Amino acid sequence: MKILILSDSHSALSFMRRCIDAVKPDAVIHLGDHLDDGIAMKESYPHIPFYIVPGNCDRFRNVLMMPETLVEKVFGVRLFMTHGHLHNVKLSLGKLIRDGYATNSQAVLFGHTHQNCCHQDGDGLWVVNPGSCGYGGGTAALMEVQDQKISGCRIIGQPELEAMGSQ
Repeated sequence: MKILILSDSHSALSFMRRCIDAVKPDAVIHLGDHLDDGIAMKESYPHIPFYIVPGNCDRFRNVLMMPETLVEKVFGVRLFMTHGHLHNVKLSLGKLIRDGYATNSQAVLFGHTHQNCCHQDGDGLWVVNPGSCGYGGGTAALMEVQDQKISGCRIIGQPELEAMGSQ
């Protein structure tokens, strides 16, 4: 199963559409800034499950009453999903990682910094920031799940999308 992870779209919907069309994910996660972009994609692709959390720039957070952190099992994998501003991820990932372990999550997913990363820490927790799908040409993360375990994760950008489109 493929999970496409997006963040910090800032109203740049074209990269998000290209990602969804090329990857053909089984689920999509949008980690805020601008959550209305995630909602627009959810409406455009109603057959795909979406998980959306607001970011620090989201104007309608109080109206939508959306939780700023989700801890959900997606295809049997427990994911801690947040934008990251409440965990001060621009300063340190310590609080985020502690909360990931406290919730027995297999991965912490966050945005906010616009700096992509996708790796496991020393104890096996996946730490994933898809970067920004709205700036600098756009990046996203692609997580693969097999037998209720994360089998891999990588950052994708325009060159990878073009290669997927030619297959």
